Amino acid sequence: MTEGIIVALIAGASSIGGAGIGAYFANKKSTALIAYRLEQLEKKVQAHNNLVERTYKLEERTEVQEEKIKVANHRISNLENRAGPIARPEK
Repeated sequence: MTEGIIVALIAGASSIGGAGIGAYFANKKSTALIAYRLEQLEKKVQAHNNLVERTYKLEERTEVQEEKIKVANHRISNLENRAGPIARPEK
């Protein structure tokens, strides 16, 4: 009977050890996959942030150009009002 108990204990220990080793490697592989996916997500977020920064800079430049156009139109309007009608040469 003691031989049967010893065999059962050895079989149980080896099955627990095998399950533990299998769980370890499965966990290691899962962790590597999560790390890879997180890295890919970080790259996408960085690309998005770069796009937002570029858009902000473009909006700033657009505002500056619009202000320059307003100033130019105002100056043209002032010049037209001061000079009166411009005589065009006849052909």
